Amino acid sequence: QVQLVESGGGLVQAGGSLRLSCVASGRIFSTYYMAWFRQAPGKEREKVAYIRWSGGTPFHADSVKGRFTISRDNAKNTVYLQMNNLKPEDTAIYFCACSRRWPSSSSDVDYWGQGTQVTVSS
Repeated sequence: QVQLVESGGGLVQAGGSLRLSCVASGRIFSTYYMAWFRQAPGKEREKVAYIRWSGGTPFHADSVKGRFTISRDNAKNTVYLQMNNLKPEDTAIYFCACSRRWPSSSSDVDYWGQGTQVTVSS
């Protein structure tokens, strides 16, 4: 079992920055993937970024590439999502996720955090 606790959401003006954190606990293996998904009102949950605990090239969705960066601190069992140059369309609930296999979509996720709200005003 894996537990995920997110923090760092909030209200920010367009062009601003936020950093989300996700602390993971439980049985976590280096082969697991850690990801961030988001869900805006009336929309499906979409994949934002993912990284493997063991390293490797992280993935970022085209919609956030160049603005968001996913990283991890294995010593702290923490995954981060640094979000810069935020836009109103980034407004959503952001979920931390852990999957034992490549997270092609939300259906591949084994564990979810409770979510943290990010609101970007224009």
